[in-house]
Amino acid sequence: MTERHKVVIIGGGFGGLYAAQSLRRAPVEVTLVDRRNFHLFQPLLYQVATGELSPSEVASPLRHILHRSSNTRVLLAEAADLDPRRRRLRLKDGEELPYDTLVVAAGSQNHYFGNHSWERYAPGLKTIEDATWIRHKILYAFEAAERETDPARRRSWLTFVIVGGGPTGVELAGALGEIANDVLKSDFRSIRPEESQILLVEAGDRLLDAYDAKLSRAAEKALIGLGVRARLGTRVTAIDDQGITVQAAPGAGRIESRTVIWAAGVKGSAFGGVIAERTGAERDRGGRIIVTEDCSVPGYPEIFVIGDLANYRDETGKSLPGVAAVAMQQGRYVAGVIGKRLKGERAGRFHYCDKGSLAVIGRAEAVAQFGRFRFEGYVAWLLWLFVHLMYLVSFQNRLLVFIRWAYDYFTYSRGARLITGPIEEQGEATAPVRDVVEAGELGKRNT
Repeated sequence: MTERHKVVIIGGGFGGLYAAQSLRRAPVEVTLVDRRNFHLFQPLLYQVATGELSPSEVASPLRHILHRSSNTRVLLAEAADLDPRRRRLRLKDGEELPYDTLVVAAGSQNHYFGNHSWERYAPGLKTIEDATWIRHKILYAFEAAERETDPARRRSWLTFVIVGGGPTGVELAGALGEIANDVLKSDFRSIRPEESQILLVEAGDRLLDAYDAKLSRAAEKALIGLGVRARLGTRVTAIDDQGITVQAAPGAGRIESRTVIWAAGVKGSAFGGVIAERTGAERDRGGRIIVTEDCSVPGYPEIFVIGDLANYRDETGKSLPGVAAVAMQQGRYVAGVIGKRLKGERAGRFHYCDKGSLAVIGRAEAVAQFGRFRFEGYVAWLLWLFVHLMYLVSFQNRLLVFIRWAYDYFTYSRGARLITGPIEEQGEATAPVRDVVEAGELGKRNT
């Protein structure tokens, strides 16, 4: 009996999951390797960070998603090394997996541009732990301010700084504005949450620079309505437990804040370095592997890199953005390439179909662009709701999120306002708690 073609996929994000699902009926043996047992819907992770949703509502167990794919097995493990000559993937525990085709969809990580110490004081938003840590910091800031008697120290607790004016930064800032103005307005006795200062710091000259300039202005106007102030043309030069130092046109300045959130950049995952070392592949400044027209590593047609870890240049030479839609389409495409190769056919180059971009600012406020069409306000918000619901992998998650959104919309409530992990003494810096944070609401459901 002829042995089946072995496909090993690293990563259960959008790219890896869509590749595995698309190979469901192919005559191959698929092994999906991920260090987590769940698929995470990252576009809604900021709502976990701001108490809108619980972790279990934006994540689904990989085994459940793929339980009907009889040719696929899921391994809870971490990829550590690669031997392309022998076609072996080595896991962190020492086990080796043989492959005929390797699909690397290992995603990305927060990028602090060489300032690694900043992560301690300004968490990014890539994982469930990041989101619960940020939620901890935000909610604890209000609690600490409630007890603080010194006006200056209280002001620093009620000053929130988000670094980065892209979609993640804009969505986080808008959600924070809603928390301060609506959700917590009547919950405290010594402070007025609506008097919080929320600053969105961006080095460029406008927010959402990938969007049309008119939409950028509309987004900034909507944020102003929520009490958020954008500091454009402002570059961060230092971050510590008391705030940030910035460089702007007039000169350097200081912003005292006990809650700083990083949304200024991402880079390819660490496994990109392994691929580059073992295959000689070139990487860009963000650590992404520069791939060929069929998403494979130059000189290694059996190794594909897709999603956030891949730098794919289209026909015009422009690199595709690291968004979910690109990863999904590349996952399906690579599965098609594998199927054609098994039939002895040649696949054409990958073509990305840009279905548009959406960013939500707040309640009934969003911006959207689809080719030549531009939308803002309520219409864009409805589009954002529909698209994100449809992109959730499981029907159960779609239903739960829809019910949660509807309830919160009419009640101005956020039901997941939980401070998890160790609580610091008043006045001490908020320490990182990602490694010890309680994610029981997710873990209990996935095990």
